[in-house]
Amino acid sequence: MELKKFLSIHILCVLIFVGFLYYFTIFIFLDDLLSLQSSAGKFHSFFFTFMASVCVFSFFVCVLKDPGGVPFSYLPDVEDHEASDQESKRSGLLKKKCDKCSEYKPPRTHHCRICRRCILRMDHHCAWINNCVGHRNYKAFVALIFYATIAIIYSSVILVSDAIHKDWNFAGVMHLKLFYIATGVVLIGLSLTLGTLLGWHIYLTMHNMTTIEYYEGKRAAWLASKSGMNYHHPYDVGAYKNISLVLGPNMLKWLCPTAVSHIKDGLSFPTSREYS
Repeated sequence: MELKKFLSIHILCVLIFVGFLYYFTIFIFLDDLLSLQSSAGKFHSFFFTFMASVCVFSFFVCVLKDPGGVPFSYLPDVEDHEASDQESKRSGLLKKKCDKCSEYKPPRTHHCRICRRCILRMDHHCAWINNCVGHRNYKAFVALIFYATIAIIYSSVILVSDAIHKDWNFAGVMHLKLFYIATGVVLIGLSLTLGTLLGWHIYLTMHNMTTIEYYEGKRAAWLASKSGMNYHHPYDVGAYKNISLVLGPNMLKWLCPTAVSHIKDGLSFPTSREYS
């Protein structure tokens, strides 16, 4: 059952952290800065509540959505254009077979040792969602990082603003200062971490590349340079087309984690040759 995925210490930590972050941001920092009864306080509390809600929703989609497995009926194309005889065709088929689960692997598929199966267009296995990030949930993962980054930065700004405008001339101020400093360090650190992760996946999306393919590509580029050749990622078909293939053709739905009608079967992908 998919709900068993939530029985993870990492997921429990994420949910507890989100709960504490929401409470501290709204009922301590924001209330102290603007008062929740003011129009500005209501606006900011509504915005942060919205961001936290879509972040949690995207998180649930990432956890519950299957990243995409290889269908049992899948067989690679036997008519290999590089195969000149029956023996070379058989050799080509063996190369397309996973040596761990004995399944034929479509292009861009990799075996996950934690999930113990091959994942379509696998990016990586993420312990924080207790799931692989692959063909069918990659868009939800990008949306999760985006909303989480905005929410954390927003919370950090509220905390810093509250600390600047706060009157510190009262008894017991040292303990409160330590609380603000510790919380600020955590939030700013997370802002930098998530911001970097978001930038990384924006880069990957614009190049229609996975994390695994990026590192494979670096090695392929190195080998190509030794032979005096240039390497080009075969699935990079142009920035806008790459984004459309990953996030969808409708810009208004790019950050909707469940708008995935554009996602195909994951067994084949357009290449730069087809667009040249």
